[in-house]
Amino acid sequence: MTQQALLVIDVQNGMFQEGNAVYNGDQLLHHVNELLAKARSKNIPVIYVQHQEAAGEPLEYGTRDWEIHPDIAPAPDDIIIHKKTPDSFLHTPLDEELKKLGIEHVILTGIKSDLCVDTTCRRAFSMGYKVTLASDAHSTWGHEDMTAAQIIKHHNEVLRWFARVYPSEEIVF
Repeated sequence: MTQQALLVIDVQNGMFQEGNAVYNGDQLLHHVNELLAKARSKNIPVIYVQHQEAAGEPLEYGTRDWEIHPDIAPAPDDIIIHKKTPDSFLHTPLDEELKKLGIEHVILTGIKSDLCVDTTCRRAFSMGYKVTLASDAHSTWGHEDMTAAQIIKHHNEVLRWFARVYPSEEIVF
C-alpha cells in the first residue's frame, strides 16, 4: 500500500477574520477535522503548511493571525512547514520531510483553492506524488468575476488533471 500523508495548507486564524472570512469556513474546519481524525486513527502523518508574510502584513510570523486555527490544532507529532510563496514545496523542507517518511501520496486540504492549494497540487503532481484533493475541504474568497463557490467548483474540475478529487467522506486512509 502506498504511504500517505495529509497536508493542511494555510488554515490560519487570519483566514477567518470577521467580515472577511474564508467562504464556508465552518464547513471547511469540519471537513478538515474529519480528515484529521481519520488520518490520526491510522497513524497517517499530518503535515501543516503555514504561510508567513513580512512584518506588518496580515500573516506576519508570530502574530495571532499567523497561528494555525485552534479548531484544527496540530498534535505533538505533526509536522509544521513554514512557507513564503503559494508553492508549499518552494524553499521549504516539505519534499525532504515527505521523502524521509516514505510518502508517495498526499491528500490536500486548505486555503486558498485558487492559489496555494492549486499551486501545491500541481507541484506535487509534477514531482511524482500521487495526489488527492478533498473537494469539500478547501476554500477561498470570491471576487468581482466569480463567487467563492464558483472558484472552488472550477478548481475541483481543473485539478482532476493532477489529482483524484473526492469529498472528505469518500477519502480512505
